[in-house]
Amino acid sequence: MTKKLTILDIAKLSGVGKSTVSRVLTNDPKVKPATREKVERVIQESGYVPSKSAQSMRGGSQKVVGVIISRLDSPSENKAVSSMLNTLYGAGYDVVIMESQFDRDKTNEHLDVLKKRNVDGVIVFGFSDFDLSQLASWQNRSVVIAMDTDEVSSINYDNKQVIVKALEFLEQKQLENIAFIGVDPSDKTTGKLRLDAYLDWCQAKGMTASYETGQLNHESAYLLVDNVLTEQTQAIVCASDTLALGVIKRLQELKREDVVVTGVGGNELLSFLFPKVFSIDPGYSLAGEKSANLLISHINGDQEQVHLTQDPLAL
Repeated sequence: MTKKLTILDIAKLSGVGKSTVSRVLTNDPKVKPATREKVERVIQESGYVPSKSAQSMRGGSQKVVGVIISRLDSPSENKAVSSMLNTLYGAGYDVVIMESQFDRDKTNEHLDVLKKRNVDGVIVFGFSDFDLSQLASWQNRSVVIAMDTDEVSSINYDNKQVIVKALEFLEQKQLENIAFIGVDPSDKTTGKLRLDAYLDWCQAKGMTASYETGQLNHESAYLLVDNVLTEQTQAIVCASDTLALGVIKRLQELKREDVVVTGVGGNELLSFLFPKVFSIDPGYSLAGEKSANLLISHINGDQEQVHLTQDPLAL
């Protein structure tokens, strides 16, 4: 059987002291970049995994989980992370937060780093190009949020119902000429599923569909408004609150504040600044709390996979 390497072994292979390896493992900023690179290369090539005693040097806690968020500036994901952190901290876990930027390779790199640091588990915000196979080695100590998957436990949002609820709200106001601004369908959740919900509704109600899709930012939505807006347009359904902000700005410039706007996200600031905007909350906070509790149950030995769909909430 191959001998399990220790910190002392890594120190000898790297040509540094044991304390230097410990500082690299705890991400001490005082370590010189060249030294850090040399030690991390040895760790990677040797397949070294820190022991529990080494884990304790990360900050006094032997209970650490990783959270890989898509965008640190995402209001929706931050709502989920906030409740997630409350639950994890309450259970005595420290949390390492990393950003994927919807990048497959970057996410894999983050997972590798967390694996080497021997964290107890990981929660990942999913996206279309996410390589789910990278979670296989976590032995059911992982949860994917904002994406439905059979590979590991997951919590997804009901991307169809968030749009249906918005359309039902507009229907109650007897509005019929309704446009849609969304995200490119290459994004399977916020993009395709929410667009399909709008198109299915139009077909079922005999409405004429008028839609455009672009990037998930307010600048993109702002530029798309003129492509769907006509004199008859009574409302614009947006696939997210971020898009709604861009739509509102353009409508104000065009002096078309008669057009009702709906969003998805339950952004309190949006509702405060624009009380007439109707926003659907997909249940971000509840989903964050559920994902944290689910991960904790897996870490504690529950191996049964769980797949949940979070119901939306209307504001």
